Amino acid sequence: MTVSQGRNVVIGEHVQLGENVMIGHNVVIYNGVTIGDNCIIQDNAVIGKQPARAKNSALPELKTLPPAKIGSGVTIGTNSIIYASAELGDDVFVADLATVRERVTVGEKTIIGRGAAIENDCVIGVKCKIETNAYITAYSELEDLVFIAPAVVTTNDNYMARSKERFKHFKGVTVKKGGRIGANSTILPGKVIGQEAAVAAGSLVTKDVESENLVAGQPARMFRLVPEDQLLKNQEV
Repeated sequence: MTVSQGRNVVIGEHVQLGENVMIGHNVVIYNGVTIGDNCIIQDNAVIGKQPARAKNSALPELKTLPPAKIGSGVTIGTNSIIYASAELGDDVFVADLATVRERVTVGEKTIIGRGAAIENDCVIGVKCKIETNAYITAYSELEDLVFIAPAVVTTNDNYMARSKERFKHFKGVTVKKGGRIGANSTILPGKVIGQEAAVAAGSLVTKDVESENLVAGQPARMFRLVPEDQLLKNQEV
């Protein structure tokens, strides 16, 4: 095992490190974490953190979660946090200041941009791009080859934190294969962006978007079909 590490690194018990792992300064890796070959863990990153719960939280008590699993060829940027039970596939890139919460799976070759947040219980597919400061709300699913532009906001609570009824209706968003969401768009709870559909920048999505439709506006409405030359069948992916 070939591992290089900086100063003030904390590695917990039963951590498994692959070949050629580079660990920066002040990194914390919690008990039981698995990290594959050829990974880069940059300064101040935290891997395998157990989630905390506020005293006045309406959520149930937390149980200790299984360790995080990091595939081979993964880069985790400076000051990023990967929570316990998160699983990152091979060749995932996590930029600086990003957060991947508990029970999240991220498919191989996906890019998570600077400051992006992926909340708990999300499924992220293969070769997705989630750009700077995007927010992926809990219980969401992004299928393969999804593009999320900077500052996109997804939501899962139509009750805006009021009434116990909301706990029955939490629902994240779904973006089907090849779906794309433009910068500064907001997607309301439970909405589905269809396969290869596109949401124009600055839109407010209040209804499901049909496959290969391009929608725009507040609220978002059908604008036109996605141009033929932008469909996945005409791309090198």
